Amino acid sequence: MIITAMKLQPESFINFLTVFNMKVCYFGTYSPNYTRNRVNITGLRENGVEVIECNIQTGGLRKHWDLFRKHWPMRGSYDVMIVGFNGHAIMPVAWLVTRFPRKKLVFDAFISAYDTNIFDRKKHLPHSLMALKYWIIDWLACSLADLVLMDAEAYAKYVSETFHISRQKVKGLFVGCPNDVMYPRPQNKAHSAKAEPDFIVHFHGTYIPAQGIPYIIEAARILDGQGVKFNLIGKLDTYGEAINLVKRLKLTNVRFYDYMPYNKLAEFMANADICLGGFGDTEKAKMAGIFKIIEAMAMKKPFITADTPAMREFLTDRKDSLLCKSADGQDLADKILELKNNVNLRNTIAENGYQLYLRRFTPKAIGRDLMAFVNSIK
Repeated sequence: MIITAMKLQPESFINFLTVFNMKVCYFGTYSPNYTRNRVNITGLRENGVEVIECNIQTGGLRKHWDLFRKHWPMRGSYDVMIVGFNGHAIMPVAWLVTRFPRKKLVFDAFISAYDTNIFDRKKHLPHSLMALKYWIIDWLACSLADLVLMDAEAYAKYVSETFHISRQKVKGLFVGCPNDVMYPRPQNKAHSAKAEPDFIVHFHGTYIPAQGIPYIIEAARILDGQGVKFNLIGKLDTYGEAINLVKRLKLTNVRFYDYMPYNKLAEFMANADICLGGFGDTEKAKMAGIFKIIEAMAMKKPFITADTPAMREFLTDRKDSLLCKSADGQDLADKILELKNNVNLRNTIAENGYQLYLRRFTPKAIGRDLMAFVNSIK
C-alpha cells in the first residue's frame, strides 16, 4: 500500500490518525488537573486518539528514575510522546527514553522559565548566574524536542529567537477551556429589588506582574462611587501589596477573595457583568495567551483585556472582545464604563466570543490543532 503526500485539514488528519491507531504517551510530573494538561489530554481523546499517561508526582532527583522505571513497560506501545507542563526539568529523561525505539518527542513548554523568572517576576537580575541557569534550562529543553508548544505564536517567536531554536519547530497552541464547568449560566445577583444593582467586574488570577493588578485597582479608584464593584479572586506574592494599595486609597468598591473551587469560581463569573483579562506591561504580557479570557468566552461573558500581539492573533476589537491600552488604568476605566452603558455592545461581545470559543477553544478543537502540529514534525 502506497500513501502519497497530501495536505490534510485538521479534522481529516485526526480521522487519519484514528484509522492508523495513533497512540500518544503523555509524560512527566505534570498535574493532570492543571487546565493546560487536562484540556490537551481530553481533546486528544475526544478526537479518537488513544492516550496513555506516564505520570508521577515524585520530586527532586528521584523523579527521573521513577519516570524511567514507570515508562519502561510501555516503551514500545506508542507513537508520540508529549511532555506535559511543567516539564522543563524532565526533558533529558524524555529524550533518553524516546531514542530506543525512536519516537516523536513533543515538549509542551507553555511558558519560558527564563522570561517568567527573570523578566516577568524579576526574581533575579538579567546578568546573574541564575539568569544563565534559566536560559540553559529553556535552551536545553527546547533543543531536545522535535516540536515545542507555547501558548501563542508571539511567544513561539520569542522562544525561537531567544534560544536559537528553529522557528519551524516552535508552534503556538492556544489554551483551551474545559466545558464541563465553564459554560453559559444565568446571572443571579443577590441585590435588593429596591436597590440599583451594582455593575460587577470580575477578575481572577495569580497577581503576577503580567496580569497588571495595579492598573485594575487604578480603574477601581477612578470608578469608585459610580456603581461599579470589582471582585478580585486569587492569591500570590503580590496579593498583600494589592490589599494594602486598596486600603491606602480607601476604596469601597473592591472585594478580595482567596482561591476557590473551580465550580465556585464559575458561579462568581456567571454573576458578574463583565470579566477582565490581563493589563501588565511586561514582555510576557505582550507575548502570552490569557486563559481567563477563554474561560469568559466559554461562560458567554463580555470581557476587556489589553491590546497585545498575542491577543490580536485571535481577537477582534469590539466584535468578540473589548481591547484597551496596556498598563493604563484610565483607559481600562473608560472601557468598563462604555460596557456598563452599552448593553448592545456587551451582548455582541458575549455572543461572538462564545461562538469563537466553540470554534477554536473547546478541548476537541485544541486536540485537533495539537495533532495537526504533531503531523508537521519532519
